Amino acid sequence: MSMRLVFMGTPDFAVETLKALTGAGHEIACVYSQPPRPAGRGLAERPSPVHAFAAPLGIKVRTPTSLKSADEQARFTALKADAAVVVAYGLLLPKPVLDAPRLGCFNVHASLLPRWRGAAPIQRAIMSGDEQSGVTIMRMEEGLDTGPMCKVGRIAITPTTTAQSLHDELAALGARLMVEVLAQDKITCTPQPSDGVTYAKKIDKAEARIDFSKTAEEVRNHIHGLSPFPGAWFPVNGTRIKALLCEVVQGHGTAGTFIDDALTIACGSGAIRLLKLQREGKGAMVATDFLRGFPIAAGTEAA
Repeated sequence: MSMRLVFMGTPDFAVETLKALTGAGHEIACVYSQPPRPAGRGLAERPSPVHAFAAPLGIKVRTPTSLKSADEQARFTALKADAAVVVAYGLLLPKPVLDAPRLGCFNVHASLLPRWRGAAPIQRAIMSGDEQSGVTIMRMEEGLDTGPMCKVGRIAITPTTTAQSLHDELAALGARLMVEVLAQDKITCTPQPSDGVTYAKKIDKAEARIDFSKTAEEVRNHIHGLSPFPGAWFPVNGTRIKALLCEVVQGHGTAGTFIDDALTIACGSGAIRLLKLQREGKGAMVATDFLRGFPIAAGTEAA
């Protein structure tokens, strides 16, 4: 069943759902995305990933800075959409916008609601040591990620899962689930549980410095939850180094000290071995390549 849809999204994560909707034969009446922003060395204005995907397809793209004005809400209502699909759009939807589509507005949220409502559910799930994550397709209401759930999909978080790998898996899963929801003859949704509510606050760069006094598992989760951006980091001899991938290994010593010449660092309990790193001003490298240009001897402190 083909629908007339409005799509509202901005980053790469949202592109997968827009691709899936166009591939399923839905009519995209309009795309809403964040305005172009300065990017790159020349700081030229660059459209968002969703904008860049939609424009070559001839889909109308709007980039308002707010949806609060009566005029902007009237423009949205005039699209006469069956539904709106919202994926990491970046603007709050006022009630007149939520109420305008015939069937309502549906959101792809990258967590198992009600756990990790809010801005950074992918990172927070890994950083907190969750054993699984997933996608919830939700019918939107005015509260922050409080709407009833239409479909849920789950993905395991393993010791090698990073924010980037989980992002990619959830983007693909969310796209598939949204297509399945819109294919239903009648979309039924159930209220979220009242228990288990947590909030995934936006990542603050001040959180990125690694605290090696924590357990090896906690340090690994911190590193992987912030990989690749903003990147968990530590200083060595005045140089800031981002840790992008690691593994928990056996070992002990003073927390925050390298205990061998192969990038093994003692933690408050156990140790981690760094597998992928990035020195400031350089590209990301696997450990062997990194050590050729920046050897770190046993006994060196990550401080």
